[in-house]
Amino acid sequence: MVDTPARPSRASSPARSFLSSFTPSRLGPPPTAEPDTAALHRRARGENFTVASYLLPSRIRRRLMSIYAFARLVDDIGDEVPGNRMVLFDKISRDLDRLYAGFPPPYQLYRDLAATINECRIPRDPFDRLVAANRQDQVVRRYDTFDDLLGYCTLAANPIGHLVLYVFDVMSERRKVLSDKVCSALQVLEHCQDVPEDYGRGRIYLPTEDLKRFGVAESDLAAPRASREVRALLAFETQRALRLLDEGSPVVETLTGAARLAVAGYVAGGRATAAALAEARFDVLTGTPRPRRSRTVAEWVRLLAVGGAR
Repeated sequence: MVDTPARPSRASSPARSFLSSFTPSRLGPPPTAEPDTAALHRRARGENFTVASYLLPSRIRRRLMSIYAFARLVDDIGDEVPGNRMVLFDKISRDLDRLYAGFPPPYQLYRDLAATINECRIPRDPFDRLVAANRQDQVVRRYDTFDDLLGYCTLAANPIGHLVLYVFDVMSERRKVLSDKVCSALQVLEHCQDVPEDYGRGRIYLPTEDLKRFGVAESDLAAPRASREVRALLAFETQRALRLLDEGSPVVETLTGAARLAVAGYVAGGRATAAALAEARFDVLTGTPRPRRSRTVAEWVRLLAVGGAR
């Protein structure tokens, strides 16, 4: 496991170097363009949880990292690449067309992903949902209610959990339901951490009705320090996410072996993130609260020992 450093600058984004030359009039890649798979893998160190622990078998780590690289690339396009991003998402969708037709694009990222899909018999829908989430980000900038935000999570977060279940060959309807709660909770916690960053992109994921309930104006989210009202709002959303995480954490009890190890790590990362927000007194405007390694490890060990119960 590693501590989670600050997010890399936009200039370092692998997606920018790969896709910045795509415009509505140029839909094909430059001859030498290729996603920097190694750079995308390095981005995993900035997540709240360990994406693919070195304690896992190498084949499992390879599969998880191939999924992470695709998801990271799509997210970077949606957040950082200049120009017409919808055109870029059209290209990603065509790349998926080719991949599922048995002719993956000639890039290492897609070769790795094709191997994972074939080995684990993964359907296309989770990948399409990840692309759809980033398309939605280009046109939807506010969410009225928490239910609306959870609807977004069905595109942006829950498919990742489905892909993990496929990687470990443990997909079931019960696990899918529990996994959705875990993944939605992790997404909400990330939104709580990233309020200034999202605001800078013109997006507010905190539900509008909750801003009004706590007397928070949108401009308050651009202040150098969080007001009492903003901190109360963030505490409220963090508690919501933590309850959702607790509802989904029994998924750990249904798993054994490497699957239990990995999924417990994701839940542990979420709990440690909630603790980091609380330790920062929910002031996410002066700096991004990051989970402490010691807290993450402690939560991970406890989950492995006793399952999801708190």
